[in-house]
Amino acid sequence: MGKRIFCIVNICIVLTVLCVTGCSKQLGYGVLLWSVPEKNLSDGDIVPVYIKSNISQVYVIGIPGTKEKLEVPLWQITEPASKGKTAKRAARYEEYRHQYARVVLDGLPIRYEPVNTSRQIYRLRKNEVIKVLYKGQGAAVMSGANSMAGDWLRVLTSDGTQGWCFSYNLRLFDIRMSDVPEQNVAAAEKLEDSVLDGVVSQIWYPDSYASMIKSNKIDLTRMKASYRFDPGLSGQVELRVPDLMLVYPYTGVEKTGSNTYQFKDTPISITVRSETYIVVHYTNEKGMPTAYNFVTISEPIEEILSGEQERRQHAYDQLEAFGPRFSSSNYGTLELTGANAFTWSGYKLLQPAVIPKSALGRGTVEFDCFLSNALSLSYDGVLSFKFDNVSEPVRFLYKIEEDGLRLEDAATALIRSNTVMERSSNPVVMFFAK
Repeated sequence: MGKRIFCIVNICIVLTVLCVTGCSKQLGYGVLLWSVPEKNLSDGDIVPVYIKSNISQVYVIGIPGTKEKLEVPLWQITEPASKGKTAKRAARYEEYRHQYARVVLDGLPIRYEPVNTSRQIYRLRKNEVIKVLYKGQGAAVMSGANSMAGDWLRVLTSDGTQGWCFSYNLRLFDIRMSDVPEQNVAAAEKLEDSVLDGVVSQIWYPDSYASMIKSNKIDLTRMKASYRFDPGLSGQVELRVPDLMLVYPYTGVEKTGSNTYQFKDTPISITVRSETYIVVHYTNEKGMPTAYNFVTISEPIEEILSGEQERRQHAYDQLEAFGPRFSSSNYGTLELTGANAFTWSGYKLLQPAVIPKSALGRGTVEFDCFLSNALSLSYDGVLSFKFDNVSEPVRFLYKIEEDGLRLEDAATALIRSNTVMERSSNPVVMFFAK
């Protein structure tokens, strides 16, 4: 009887607050972490928060675009904050918005930290559906001497538990592809039935392409249209990567797991991580397995490569039009002579520290390196001079000034993946008047 009276009093207090305030005062805004499909609310939505009940463990939130209010568990949204701060929080969840995952291994642990030896805080059941929040950095998960393919994901269970789970035994899917609530496991099963069709109907490219495209720093030596994985609707599977070109006819595809497929009569199998990400496994004649990560690219690779070639040509043409002849009393005369060619004379003061002694005073210049975001504030780009009789390019940071060209040698600059991250520690800085 006492508990019943207490609950009635609690409900009355909440109703009184709602009536008195009319829910006009807000605690702030929160990011919805788990969708409420019956109210057309998706994870990632920003909603107003009016009341927090620690007794009932719920928030009272508003449904954007309506006057309707809704109670949700405390775990289902982020802590209320200002609209600006909440918008910044929402950005963290954007990459995996609408992304849920079905567990394919019974007993798969959720851990306190993204390390395989970290404390377990939850054990998942096979076919359990969880929400993927975002990707993190963690320790590699090993299988014998080899690291397993996958990522550490911050996940949320349907009872509000948050933690880290390695993605190898998760099957990601977009909840918008289902017309039933995400708790319905049958929806995930239905999605899986169409997984293979989605894989074989398109061409897949090395995952490094995606990062190059995202950063707008295309390395023409690493990005080739010929590097790809083609599952082959015609019954011929192709795997083409640097130093490996394989073509096999196959008689069918056998499903060997909830997200793995074997191309019959071939040493190739695939693991489907998401609609846009697969892992291709190849076992050579010596029994050595190798895994390759592939993604889908929406824009034709040929157009991406063509666009980068045009960018480089435009950079040369712009510099040639600005000059084409640049002179320095200490460092000689540099001239761009068309067709990406150059001549340079009088550069003895730069030998051998910057320019090798074997270099002839001519060659070609390329724009194959990029600047970090920080360096791009002070420089226009990177010039790679390929002198005749020298095997390696000689690189300079450059800046077009009002009356000439400023060069800075990058002989000891920190360069990663064709991007200059840091200047040389004690660079030679030169000015060439036009």
